[in-house]
Amino acid sequence: MSPEPVAPERAVLDKAAHENFPVAPFFLPRAWRADLMAVYGFARLVDDIGDGDLAPGGGDAVLLGLDRAQSEDRLAMLDALEADLRRVYSDRAPGPRHPLMRRLGPTVRRCALSPEPFERLIEANRQDQRVSRYESYADLLDYCELSANPVGRLVLGITGTTTPERIRRSDAICTALQIVEHIQDVAEDLRRDRIYLPAEDMKRFGVAETDLAAPTGGAQARALVAFEAERARDLLNEGAPLVGSVHGRLKLLLAGFVAGGRAALQAVAAADHDVLPGPPKPSKLSLLRAVGATLRREG
Repeated sequence: MSPEPVAPERAVLDKAAHENFPVAPFFLPRAWRADLMAVYGFARLVDDIGDGDLAPGGGDAVLLGLDRAQSEDRLAMLDALEADLRRVYSDRAPGPRHPLMRRLGPTVRRCALSPEPFERLIEANRQDQRVSRYESYADLLDYCELSANPVGRLVLGITGTTTPERIRRSDAICTALQIVEHIQDVAEDLRRDRIYLPAEDMKRFGVAETDLAAPTGGAQARALVAFEAERARDLLNEGAPLVGSVHGRLKLLLAGFVAGGRAALQAVAAADHDVLPGPPKPSKLSLLRAVGATLRREG
């Protein structure tokens, strides 16, 4: 007997266990955990649509009011998701179609979250369908403004700690974490015909696209990765004072985000910046040590 198919909602939320850092760790208040998981469900769903990683069978397309065959049309799926987001913010019946969007509704109302961060995440995935290369670092930063920074702003909104200075620090951390992910996933991204290493930097280090398809990185590719890693490290250091600006369990959560980026960069450095065989990942022990170091430094 074949196993029963996993509900689309559960298939998305279960991916939280495989993220680089805990999405809604146990030490947070229950209401925060529920709200963070609601936002994660949205962010994971929009990324899965943009990457073509939805559960097979077209169930998400049907939930969003499309035909199953349209599940392969990423732009149509993103449009349908944006329409469902509008239903989250509407008082009209019948409300959102997708269960993850219905889950998001109470969080949006309880935390008074504006639609802009969610809209930016959708737009980032639209951009992924149109843009597969980035000419400059500035272009990449503009992309991170859509793809990464909204998540940190939503965390601040959920925890009621938004200030202009915290937004600035949060944006630096989120952009850094996005760059770290791009560094780790060079080979995987190339298989999707995407390169997030700026073309101007590749040219500077003498790295061609064919070099990124090699089983291991040569000296020039590793030097390029080291250069981008240093940029990410600088951004993490710029954003890290955010940890010291808050208190209690939120301080530990934000320290975990910063430490996750730092530990990942340490893993990349330990691999001699050769990311082509696969993404270097930090051990749990190294992550815990990085959390402790971050709390001592920023607390």
